[in-house]
Amino acid sequence: METLKLREKDEFINLSQLLKALNLVESGAMAKEVIDEGLVKVDGEVESRYRRKLYDGMIVEFNGEQIKVIR
Repeated sequence: METLKLREKDEFINLSQLLKALNLVESGAMAKEVIDEGLVKVDGEVESRYRRKLYDGMIVEFNGEQIKVIR
């Protein structure tokens, strides 16, 4: 499982930002597209909000990968 460490000053990261930060998608538009298509899960459930706030301990699944958000 891969991890994404939040910046010290940040409480959360948006789902679309996480996908872009880890180079899982090429752009924000592509992030929105894969989320709209139901290809992304957050904590085991399909997520449809591309601005979903992700906090410490949450797990994102996309394209066979799992990413855990850590503080």
